[in-house]
Amino acid sequence: MDIDKKDELPLTTIVADVNQHRRRKRRRWICLSVIAVILAVALIILILALTVFKAKKPITTVNSVAIKDLHASFNLLPPRVSLNVSLDLDITIKNPNKVRVKFRNSSAVLFYKDQVIGDVPIPSREIGSDGTKQLNLTLTVFADRLLTNSDVYADLIRGNLPVSTYTRISGKARILNLFNVRIVSVSSCDLDISISSRRISNQSCH
Repeated sequence: MDIDKKDELPLTTIVADVNQHRRRKRRRWICLSVIAVILAVALIILILALTVFKAKKPITTVNSVAIKDLHASFNLLPPRVSLNVSLDLDITIKNPNKVRVKFRNSSAVLFYKDQVIGDVPIPSREIGSDGTKQLNLTLTVFADRLLTNSDVYADLIRGNLPVSTYTRISGKARILNLFNVRIVSVSSCDLDISISSRRISNQSCH
């Protein structure tokens, strides 16, 4: 039985169709492979960001608070109080992250019954991966602010001045060189300054 030659395709056309089909298949396979690689990389980055490189708060530890200078005097007639107080604050900041952390300018503040009576600036700095920095700060009481509080006279007569320190350090950590994460560390200490013995009688830090 003869085959109608009109229904026959040229060999070159068949080969061209096969090659075109292979090219389409290859392009599809390449696209799927690229998508799979991108998804795998994104998944790895996400896992690392949530585990190894997860941003952690720096650990601020108040090692000690000591009286650097203390002078107090009383006059009954006329009633007058003179007070000069300076505290040495020894602080350690530990960066528990696997990346470096950049800290902004901060400050340590001294309070007397919720009233700010002194402060000292903390300059900006960097702490490397798992690094530690030690700060030695001097907090000086602003006597004019302190003596405007009527409670201070009774405390000074009793010979005990309750104060508290507050340190807040904020910064940012760059995770995998892709995005920044803001982190904040806070520490505080409640302490009593003994006027008679010129030392700190009680100290509780958090």
